Amino acid sequence: MGEPPNGRPTRSPEELQERLLTFGADSCRLVARLRPGLVNTHIARQLVRSATSPAANYAEACAAPSRKGFVYRLRVCVQELRETRVWLALLSRCDATIPTQGLEQECNELLAILTRSITTAERGRQGPVAQ
Repeated sequence: MGEPPNGRPTRSPEELQERLLTFGADSCRLVARLRPGLVNTHIARQLVRSATSPAANYAEACAAPSRKGFVYRLRVCVQELRETRVWLALLSRCDATIPTQGLEQECNELLAILTRSITTAERGRQGPVAQ
């Protein structure tokens, strides 16, 4: 699985939840450093919304009463992380002085983890694969 900043692989739902919370908080701290202005304000609002949403949706996924509900919430997390990736890329193109590489890397790792989780959950829903 992905490597969080502490270098340990994410292995449990609690660890993934923590990574998503940290990602959201780190994104908020980045936004807080932006210079005021129309473009930065627009990007900041969108980035805060999309970067903080996955943590809440993942918590809901973990509490889902069915596998279908679980997968649905994970897909929402993936959608929000993809959107976040776009806002981070746009921000780095609009203001090269803002360091977004670390957040972009973590976003990509979280996307990979959640995408694998969806695949695993869907495989389980369909039953064993015939060999």
